[in-house]
Amino acid sequence: MNIENKTLEDFYKEAAIFTGREIDTLLPPGITKEIGHFNIFDIADTIREVKRKNQMPYNRRAYYKISLIRGKNRAEYADKVIDVQKNALLFATPKVPYHWVPQDENQSGSFIVFTDDFMIKNKSGVMLDELPIFRSGGYPVFEISDEEADEIELTFKKMKKEIASDYEFKYDLLRNYVLELIHYGQKLQPATTIQSTHNASQRIIALFIELLERQFPIESTSQKLSLRSAKEYADRLAVHVNHLNKVLKENTGKTTTEIITGRMIQEAKILLKQTDWNVSEIAYSLGFDEVAHFSNFFKKQTEMAPLAYRI
Repeated sequence: MNIENKTLEDFYKEAAIFTGREIDTLLPPGITKEIGHFNIFDIADTIREVKRKNQMPYNRRAYYKISLIRGKNRAEYADKVIDVQKNALLFATPKVPYHWVPQDENQSGSFIVFTDDFMIKNKSGVMLDELPIFRSGGYPVFEISDEEADEIELTFKKMKKEIASDYEFKYDLLRNYVLELIHYGQKLQPATTIQSTHNASQRIIALFIELLERQFPIESTSQKLSLRSAKEYADRLAVHVNHLNKVLKENTGKTTTEIITGRMIQEAKILLKQTDWNVSEIAYSLGFDEVAHFSNFFKKQTEMAPLAYRI
């Protein structure tokens, strides 16, 4: 299974291909870096890609996403599968990868994408990752009735109308609509999850690799790995660390720690050979608070000191 890294720029490149429009025409009017990013789309605009691949790919999402999806679908997390028969309200965070698989061709609805900058606390009054619906370890997929879907669709219609308006404070109003959707979702009961052994190991492996690779490449000295230990990865995937180790060992021959270590060493070698960063900067980017700890780590894995490897 191919795993794609998708940033907002990638998202708009794909959207332009789907719709046959220029990227600039897809961006909402008046949006600036100071505002953050927000936009709204019809799911019908992405149906051609879904039909071509017969599934939504695993993606790195540099944005939050709220979707009203009308149709039969399946959401696959690490070792959980959620089947939706008619309508779903889905909340996606950049922290938790998932696989969304349409189960029929009758798909419609709308979705919004936004960055954390758009919902920054001094403008929205909330911290996104502190909200229950966006916390790691959850499965924020809500199966809803036709009546609930119609009600939620009205909010999306208001957002579509507002984003095209010339109202000076439209993005403040749009933040309120986003919060309306969030609170609506938080009052709902999550869709029933089922334990699935079919391809569960493959899903866990794919999602683990997604979490690992989304941290790379390291492109600036201010960038720092946020996940380094096996337990941190297991917690993000909402599986027990022993289970994650077992799955990876059985399928790759390596433990979680060995895979993480190998990827960190690979990145360390790239940074040592291809940048002029000093060892302290490289150590920080790889999550080491002390240069000595990084040097010992590197030497243990390569039998060379970082500076010796750089020569």
